[in-house]
Amino acid sequence: MEDLPFTIEALGRAYGEGLRPEQVVAEVFRRLDATGDKGIFIHEAREQALAHAQSLGSPGGRPLWGIPFAVKDNIDVAGMPTTAACPDFAYDAKADAFVVARLKAAGAIVIGKTNLDQFATGLVGVRTPFPVPRNALDETIVPGGSSSGSAVAVASGIVAFALGTDTAGSGRVPAALNGIVGLKPTLGALSASGVVPACRTLDTVSIFALTVDDAWAAFDAVTGFDARDAYSRKFARKMPHVPTKGVTIGVPDAATLRTFGDEAQKAAFRESLSVLEEQGAEIFELDFTPFYAVAAMLYEGAWVAERVAAVGSRLTEKPETLHETTRAILEPGLKLSAVDAFEGMYRLKALRRECEDMLANIDALCVPTIPRFVSMEEIAADPIGPNSMLGTYTNFVNLLDLAGIAVPTGGRSDGRPGSVTFLAKAGEDALCASLAGAVEAGALGATAWPRPARGRLAAGSPAASSSGNEFAIAVCGAHMSGLPLNHELTSRGARFVRAARTSSDYRFYALAGGPPYRPGLVRQEEGGAAIDLEIWSMPKREVGGFMAGIPAPLSIGTVELDDGTSVKGFLCESLGTQGGADITGHGGWRAYMATLQKQEAAVQ
Repeated sequence: MEDLPFTIEALGRAYGEGLRPEQVVAEVFRRLDATGDKGIFIHEAREQALAHAQSLGSPGGRPLWGIPFAVKDNIDVAGMPTTAACPDFAYDAKADAFVVARLKAAGAIVIGKTNLDQFATGLVGVRTPFPVPRNALDETIVPGGSSSGSAVAVASGIVAFALGTDTAGSGRVPAALNGIVGLKPTLGALSASGVVPACRTLDTVSIFALTVDDAWAAFDAVTGFDARDAYSRKFARKMPHVPTKGVTIGVPDAATLRTFGDEAQKAAFRESLSVLEEQGAEIFELDFTPFYAVAAMLYEGAWVAERVAAVGSRLTEKPETLHETTRAILEPGLKLSAVDAFEGMYRLKALRRECEDMLANIDALCVPTIPRFVSMEEIAADPIGPNSMLGTYTNFVNLLDLAGIAVPTGGRSDGRPGSVTFLAKAGEDALCASLAGAVEAGALGATAWPRPARGRLAAGSPAASSSGNEFAIAVCGAHMSGLPLNHELTSRGARFVRAARTSSDYRFYALAGGPPYRPGLVRQEEGGAAIDLEIWSMPKREVGGFMAGIPAPLSIGTVELDDGTSVKGFLCESLGTQGGADITGHGGWRAYMATLQKQEAAVQ
């Protein structure tokens, strides 16, 4: 248990073999205690997390069932305090933030609330009245902010993923500094209901994870329009399996690439570009001067005033409750006028047009996530300068309404983690994730766990296709995780990939006979529905033996999924449904079995 990787795939496989969520929660806090770091969490939900784990019930098709996650302490979790790293601001949340509610509905377990730069103002992670969390890889380096605790919790292997926020880079800079993935969604793709604002027009919830697959799984669970959030937007749902070949990627040219003397960072970035070129991407060098000009605007004019609006009268009436550096950053905003704000908006509009003209000819951007590393000693000597430098490649992103993801690319020549960020137009989160999956490499944060084989997000691979030495298979009945025949998969080394649904072209039957009770999935031209299933990946050498044991009227055929892709999976001959019950209305095997158990209990 102590060696179990806290990735969604590894946990799902362990649950399929009998592990219980309450055991995982206990291990979470054992790992947290073992770090000796009192700065990671502001609030530890030990009793609540255990109670939640014990009450989870069966997986029921929930894609994140039993997966532990942490929440940045500017995001509400019902029954827990929200402080935004300002004790005088603290309140007890009455309800979950939209994104937290979504994750709980998907079966995930909240472990606690993590530390941050106060009011999410900073990229260094030290602007907090609580103990500063230690960088998971190197205590002499800043942990990164503002989502410091969330990044360190993931990099330390304490949780599988964590929520942060990202206005200026708070979801990407800590990811780079701790060697993990930081997914910054398109503005409005994730609801900000229940999130303490920092700079409301530019805020988004972000996701930290050890792998791109895990970050996307969490993103997929929380994405959705929220009518209560005035900034929520509707986007067409896309899946991240875009081939790298032929993708056009813009990068800073030699004259405008900024690493501030860090030659190892420059070399690591060039190596990442070589990896992309080897996979067929086309690299185009750009003059990044307009992007840097946009970045500089984030802490000037209108947007500093917007941060003042977020903290309200606290800055003038209770300035002593603010961290001294936070206060120093915000106070100039008190002197700004409406004229300053409009002039800033006009300036941004002009710069944005320049940037959009360059973006019109490419699919994505690739930049170093950070230009160089910053030490604790350096930030103590100058609390603001190095922080601004860390935002070189992050500050412009939300001002330009871009999607992004930071991804580790393996160790640099000096042993520190390399990281690049992919950026694309609003709504192109899937493209960013696909490209990130093409280059992710190296250690999983500060853990010694092996990096798993690239899963469903491997660039160029369908979401559930077979490739390499593995065969993807969809199961919809007793072979699902936690059910009686799941051992037939796990004993052959199969691994859980994800929960999914068929297209709406199937009827679902409970076949006659049993136990074990078996379902039958039948393709229909009309009158069908979407049915819950799970996708597993099995070593190809095991497939023949597995298929040989499949009894008639079942067989393996092509199953279409609701995202337009297809996968091999269990199907049933139409004649085989005779004498069975049509259970299509239940939407899946778990729901049907739960109903059946209730009926049997009522009879008894």
